[in-house]
Amino acid sequence: MKKKLIQITTNHFKDFFHKTPEYIFLSPGRINIIGEHVDYNDGWVLPAAINRYICFAFSKTAHTTATFIARDLNETHTFDLKDDLKPIDKMWANYLLGIVQQIKEKGFLLQGFEMVFSSTIPMGAGLSSSAALECGMAYAMNQMFDLNLSQQEMALMGQKTEQTFVGVNCGIMDQFASVFGKKNQVIQLDCNTLEHLFHQADFKKHTLLLLDSLVKHTHLTSGYNVRRQEVEQGLSVIKEHFPEVKSFRNCTEQMIIELKEKLGAVLYKRCFFVVQEIQRVQKAVDALKQSDFKALGALMFDTHHGLSEQYQVSCEELDFLVSAVQKDKTVLGARMMGGGFGGCTINLIKKGTEDELIDRISKLYYNQFGIELKAYKVKIAQGTNQYKS
Repeated sequence: MKKKLIQITTNHFKDFFHKTPEYIFLSPGRINIIGEHVDYNDGWVLPAAINRYICFAFSKTAHTTATFIARDLNETHTFDLKDDLKPIDKMWANYLLGIVQQIKEKGFLLQGFEMVFSSTIPMGAGLSSSAALECGMAYAMNQMFDLNLSQQEMALMGQKTEQTFVGVNCGIMDQFASVFGKKNQVIQLDCNTLEHLFHQADFKKHTLLLLDSLVKHTHLTSGYNVRRQEVEQGLSVIKEHFPEVKSFRNCTEQMIIELKEKLGAVLYKRCFFVVQEIQRVQKAVDALKQSDFKALGALMFDTHHGLSEQYQVSCEELDFLVSAVQKDKTVLGARMMGGGFGGCTINLIKKGTEDELIDRISKLYYNQFGIELKAYKVKIAQGTNQYKS
């Protein structure tokens, strides 16, 4: 699949620019084993890069203009590098323009370039195609123009682009996983300090399967930003009554329970989820270290319940997909993944049972919603890199 993507992207570049690209870069999507909606709440998360990519084909030019071509969308954007760049109507281009503008603001001089990109990361599935786009662009600029940016700087640039050029007040997890990912390893990331550890993710007799609901409800961005406001409001109430609390990681379930009336029903649920989810990440690390996949799966089911009932970022389709596998003996755990309101569920299942499970759930899902389910078998892969044949 990777070689086919590279060939498709390279051929499109040749067709459009009538030359062979000088550089090829691959930037992966990501999964998150556990730790949802805590990356912006000073928690720990457990993401990994996966073998689904955006491929970039680049060449430098002798002038000051730059051209982006989104092969899959059949759209183009050309601009002058001397201009002060601002967000535009083409949303996909903003993920790239935000990176270029930040590089310019750092005082680097860029020469013109031409670029084509194509992707095997399904859009809107919660696999962070946006972070892959941002981080791939930052990595490419760094390599082509010898900018000497660190991996952390590139991840932070991706996050800032999302916030300033796209308008999503996201945490750092997606970009960090895209840049730092290692094959067959998950990243235990402290979203407060950006300190991180790698843990072997040898699932042995188990595999990770993503079931794509193929829905994306329109309140993802608005709902995401509202949740951030709610937990910030909740944390300020907690700090008021417990001054020793610096962030949710210092907060206990008992504190939340004591403040139930002060917080009110909504903030109580939001804060309770965050505190429990931060704890679940630590338990998941222990389970991975001990290869206790049954315990890991149980934690995943617990996370989905919290996201659905407490944080309320799930939807009918995602709840159906998790419920449909919950009593299946081949499934150890499942949950919605990503920002919510659509996208994928991530399922930890016994190796060799994938096709049978996909067939059974696909029929149930179609009968319920009239939607043809999509499924992706994924492996944990290397982060953003330059491809050299």
